[in-house]
Amino acid sequence: MALYIFSRDKKHIKTVTTELSYGGGCINDVVIHLATSKMGFGGVGESGMGSYHGKDGFDAFSHYKSVVDKKLWLDLPMRYQPYKSKLYERLLQIFLK
Repeated sequence: MALYIFSRDKKHIKTVTTELSYGGGCINDVVIHLATSKMGFGGVGESGMGSYHGKDGFDAFSHYKSVVDKKLWLDLPMRYQPYKSKLYERLLQIFLK
């Protein structure tokens, strides 16, 4: 299960991200945590099971949480369709390679 929260209130964000159970999530964005290859996935419930012994077991039942915290002051328009410029389309192709 993923968590997505949109807020500027740091206290509210901290409360939500620490009190709720989830495997991965984003603050002020959606789905981008799935494209971040360096972030781990803790999983919850069935998605968190599979390793039961030693360090793997400890890690599996610790339910680590990974979160992308996107700042609101920078939001590149090329992230959203429809693209209003061929330049945005070309830049996006370059970034996705």
